[in-house]
Amino acid sequence: TEELTYGARMAWRNSKRCIGRLFWETLIVQDARDVESNEAFIDAINTHLKEATNGGKIKSYITVFSQDNPPTIYNNQLIRYAGYEDKGDPAEKEITQLAEHLGWQREGTDFDVLPLIYKLPHENQMRMYELPSELVLEVPIEHRNYPRLKELGIKWYAVPIISNMDLKIGGITYGTVPFNGWYMVNEIAVRNFTDSYRYNLIEKVADAFEFDTLKNTSFNKDRIVVELNDAVYHSFKKNGVSIVDHLTAAKQFEHFERNEEHAHRKVTGKWSWLVPSLSPTLVPNYHHGYSN
Repeated sequence: TEELTYGARMAWRNSKRCIGRLFWETLIVQDARDVESNEAFIDAINTHLKEATNGGKIKSYITVFSQDNPPTIYNNQLIRYAGYEDKGDPAEKEITQLAEHLGWQREGTDFDVLPLIYKLPHENQMRMYELPSELVLEVPIEHRNYPRLKELGIKWYAVPIISNMDLKIGGITYGTVPFNGWYMVNEIAVRNFTDSYRYNLIEKVADAFEFDTLKNTSFNKDRIVVELNDAVYHSFKKNGVSIVDHLTAAKQFEHFERNEEHAHRKVTGKWSWLVPSLSPTLVPNYHHGYSN
């Protein structure tokens, strides 16, 4: 387990898409390599949810299943909201349809937490597990200066637990390794809430903010994006949930780069992932390239 922990931390340190690598040495590893039964799998998932969430003070956490014959997780993240024709997250339509095919009963809201869909080693059929509500921390989004935003009923889950990435350690590939850090505010406020192919909330939020025009030259679309970042950040903080703003995250990445330089290690990075989606020119990452 000690070797696994060191290897997982190194893998995070070298993860070129991640701006949060300053904290690589704090990663907690759950060794689930011997998990085969359904009970043991569910226990590992529940442990990850509970320990990573930590009452809102989120811990960086990874669960590592067997390299040879791991369980398969079909969800992109352990926690995601369902997507329907006219509601929810359009990015999750496919997995939502699969869940319904397997017998999942939807509520039909914009924020239905999807069940986990998985397959155990040595089994052919998919299984489904509804995450216990007490293990899924969610944050209702409100704005200090625009009280009508609260009426939209927007919320987001606290912990982004990625479940579709591999972990490579010394030539061994672990194919099922749910991993989380914590959110950078733009991921929720800009991408999830305002991308046209996601929740696409610009017009609804404009109405809640009582903006009378969305003309390009009014710059109200830009104002909405900035104020949504304000709303998400302060809603998370009000609820005691870890989150970082993009300017602080960029400063932390600078610190990471200095640490790596002192250790005589080269920093790799994917520029398009390290540059925030709000005010990118305000952060140093924007102004220099990275070795991929």
